[in-house]
Amino acid sequence: MTEGSVSWRCPSNIALVKYWGKHGIQLPANPSISFSLSESHTTTMLSWRPKDERTLEFYFEGQEKPEFLPKIETFFKRAESMFPFVKEHSLRIESENSFPHSSGIASSASAMSALAMCLCEWESVIEGKDIDFEKASEAARLGSGSACRSVYGGFALWGETEHLSGSSDRFARSVPEIHVNFTTLQDTILLIDEGVKEVSSTVGHGLMNGHMYASQRFDQARGNIKDILSVLKGGDFNAMAELMEQEALSLHAMMMTSKTPYLLMRPGTLEVISRIMARRKQGSPVSFTLDAGANVHMIYPSSYVDKAMEFISSELVDFCANGAYICDKVGTGPQNMVLQR
Repeated sequence: MTEGSVSWRCPSNIALVKYWGKHGIQLPANPSISFSLSESHTTTMLSWRPKDERTLEFYFEGQEKPEFLPKIETFFKRAESMFPFVKEHSLRIESENSFPHSSGIASSASAMSALAMCLCEWESVIEGKDIDFEKASEAARLGSGSACRSVYGGFALWGETEHLSGSSDRFARSVPEIHVNFTTLQDTILLIDEGVKEVSSTVGHGLMNGHMYASQRFDQARGNIKDILSVLKGGDFNAMAELMEQEALSLHAMMMTSKTPYLLMRPGTLEVISRIMARRKQGSPVSFTLDAGANVHMIYPSSYVDKAMEFISSELVDFCANGAYICDKVGTGPQNMVLQR
């Protein structure tokens, strides 16, 4: 094949047990587990044509964005041994998000997993075989660590752990035993701040090197992996909520206690968290987690949707930027959008 294009839509994901800190080439300091979202996704089209001198173009939401090229070039350099045919072509990448970029909804996870899926689709066309999702996960990791979890629907675990057979630091894998209570979890993302984060996740991971609490944090996450796998199998929402909230606050505690301290939460973040915690103490099945940003992911069962919307409209929406929030839920994973051969 001399020229063509492929297109994939891949979800963002939200981690219950967080990955924060890495070594080597995008290898995790601790295992993590997340679920893929349904409505928060990136759609990417990769087009190629033969050319004597390779060129790379990147467009985000219709606008050429050369400032993204260094990160993409780094990804291709890391992945060139996995996809050697890429070097023989000029590439055009067109990408768009269904959510605000760089605001703490794991845009790099959805973007790099979509690009990895495009490469694996291209490879499958050349070789006449099915897509290797394990390879797609490993490739996605080379662009963004958490992206390796976004090539799967439902729940995925990344990082070697004795508590899940076949787990690896190189790629993520699906979690096989999930209680029916959790397969339809809802995630309403309260957009406290839609702006670009002051400190990128890449910089944040780097600040874990030499962090005074790093080893304790990694041990905490490893223990929480064991516990969350048991909870997800058993179906106890409150047990999941307690673990998930502890993880979210631990993540931000690492940021605030770095050698160069920084704070991504905003006053609205803290107010929303307080109100969600108070609501659960009153008996409602509602909880929260945070990604590396100010926005709050409010997690609850599908049976609580109507009451959750009432809660948001009466108590939480005023803390959202322009009253904005995204109603999301556990998703089914990547979607093949277009294939031209």
